[in-house]
Amino acid sequence: MATHMSRFKAWGRVQRFGIAACRQYSSGSSNGYPNVSLSAPLPGIPKPVFASVDGQEQYETKITTLENGLKVASQNKFGEFCTVGILVNSGSRHEVRYPSGISHFVEKLAFSSTAQFGSKDEILMTLEKHGGICDCQTSRDTTMYAVSAEVKGLDTVVSLLSDAVLQPRLLDEEIEMARMAVRFELEDLNMRPDPEPLLTEMIHAAAYRGNTVGLARFCPVENVEKIDRALLHSYLRSYYCPERMVLAGVGIEHEQLVACARKYMLDLKPVWGASTAGNVDLSVAQYTGGIIKMDKDMSDVSLGPTPIPELTHIMIGLESCSFLEDDFIPFAVLNMMMGGGGSFSAGGPGKGMFTRLYLNVLNRHHWMYNATAYHHSYEDSGLLCIHASADPRQVREMVEIITREFIQMAGTAGEMELERAKTQLKSMLMMNLESRPVIFEDVGRQVLATGKRKLPHELCQLISNVTANDIKRVTAKMLRAKPAVAALGDLTEMPSYEHIQAALSSKDGRLPRTYRLFR
Repeated sequence: MATHMSRFKAWGRVQRFGIAACRQYSSGSSNGYPNVSLSAPLPGIPKPVFASVDGQEQYETKITTLENGLKVASQNKFGEFCTVGILVNSGSRHEVRYPSGISHFVEKLAFSSTAQFGSKDEILMTLEKHGGICDCQTSRDTTMYAVSAEVKGLDTVVSLLSDAVLQPRLLDEEIEMARMAVRFELEDLNMRPDPEPLLTEMIHAAAYRGNTVGLARFCPVENVEKIDRALLHSYLRSYYCPERMVLAGVGIEHEQLVACARKYMLDLKPVWGASTAGNVDLSVAQYTGGIIKMDKDMSDVSLGPTPIPELTHIMIGLESCSFLEDDFIPFAVLNMMMGGGGSFSAGGPGKGMFTRLYLNVLNRHHWMYNATAYHHSYEDSGLLCIHASADPRQVREMVEIITREFIQMAGTAGEMELERAKTQLKSMLMMNLESRPVIFEDVGRQVLATGKRKLPHELCQLISNVTANDIKRVTAKMLRAKPAVAALGDLTEMPSYEHIQAALSSKDGRLPRTYRLFR
């Protein structure tokens, strides 16, 4: 009976997939392994039928500009909860006329006492009634206040947001608490085993020396005591005006959000008085290139029983482009092709092992602990970086491997390599946009920067259109710029900036040879 059943199952497989497929891929074959590449389709298997996305009108981002210049943007997404927030076009890049660190303080002071609420606890208890949570994050160019709560609590949420953004009390004890939080974060930044946040700060400071996105994202230690209420009010008076804000919401009806915006944000006077938009810094990012080095003992960064070897960290970057330019998409594909975007699992577990930094660097040089690509893009410039880590004695060799990878970007990308990178980028984009807070941030940032929003299917189409010639063209343009270099750790074997620049200008990316009489 058992034999009869197994024959019946085998015949079922033959009917579904064809005799050739069963014969070729059955585990009973002579060697037990298929002899066809995994990139080739299985013979006899029918083509998949995918669900089509229709009715794009239904899902498009709706935008309304109020009489005072405030933009209200929403994306309908069904469910009981919504994410609503206010994004402001202000950040550390706008602090050139102020002591660095004001936006860092603004982040720590967010959702403290306001004209309507006596304390942070009162705000949290009000949100708790609607199952809500709140958060504030600042970056180099944007400050974002966000609340996730039940849809039926929208009126309360918008009222609370407008109060938190435009009418904070900024009491002396709150500013003192913010000072403590800033000091703790600065200590943590220098102590944490992961050096990436510190290196990101350093590479921006090297790439845009003393201007816009090169200004410190975290408050420098010497400025912690300088920042007070008068300075905060002066900064907020310049940048917190309706025409520099977007009220964005995901999971709510557009008309409902507009009605709440009119009710709570149209005529609300900020606590710091009338805005002085004339003081807004409109500087365009000036890429300078350069090097910033920090000698640091990295031998004792281990936490707990698992030891971390002493490593030296190097980040090399070149100017890419702004996110408003057409070349932004080819640069995003190039970043993914190199090994960016959490490449190991982007597009499914292990797909990132086909990126160049895995294949050419980590797989070939066992002594390298890390090689990752990053792409930072702003409204007027951008930076494509590679971060690598190795033992201090092998720093020179590590730098040469990275410079060679930059030079090899200018070669023609293979068809399969390019298609894989484009598919990874599209899958990462779509998977990220399954999260409501991520959709909120995407809607808010795009509307704040451009006044409109490109929908995911439009971005996927732009990614599909990228060719090998596009990659070659943007790389050739990028390699003409001076490099930006950040180095952290034991830098005894670190090559000079001039040698790194020479390597990136050469044909093969090799560092100039150095000769020493004594070691």
